[in-house]
Amino acid sequence: MSPTALLVTAVYLGSDRPRLIASLYLAGAFVMSLVMGIVLLLLLRGAGLHRSDHHTPRYVMRLGLGVLLVIGGIIVRRRRPPLAKDETKSGLLSRMIATPAPKSAFLVGLLVFAPGATFLAALQVIATARADLELTVIAVLIVVTINVLLVWVPIVLYFAIPEATSRYLAAFNQWLREHGRTIAADVLLAGGVILIVDGIHGLVAG
Repeated sequence: MSPTALLVTAVYLGSDRPRLIASLYLAGAFVMSLVMGIVLLLLLRGAGLHRSDHHTPRYVMRLGLGVLLVIGGIIVRRRRPPLAKDETKSGLLSRMIATPAPKSAFLVGLLVFAPGATFLAALQVIATARADLELTVIAVLIVVTINVLLVWVPIVLYFAIPEATSRYLAAFNQWLREHGRTIAADVLLAGGVILIVDGIHGLVAG
């Protein structure tokens, strides 16, 4: 649930060429997510963590990632909210979305969807699971699709009902800006606890 990703979607859907620019933003987001998913999958598969004789390292890594996610969730929850100032109003990203254009939209998609902690944790579980290649590929595609949810869902709705989508997108974006930090912290904590429990169970059972 990234307020930045949704805010950029709203900006692009309000541009002069909303369909083209928003679609290229989605393309960049999907390419970044898919490429990083494939890279991580190949690295972990290459390390053999999905094999039965790598049982302990596999669950130690899950346990370690779980601890890191919990720590991240605590930090996010305790961090003071930013002053009434949009986080995208400074730096390279703000300059790129200030004047929406097809080329910059694709690059913004790449930047905004650089892999986060929960995305990496999900891919790690998939990559180290003892599943065949076909099922692993399907799982990676599902995670990538979910990862760019805040881009493709508004775009699809905009193509069907543009006026209503713009109205509801603005309202949801405001709600997410107000609650995004809490949601992010809860997601990190929940994902961390799940990985810790899974890691401990795997080590004890192994």
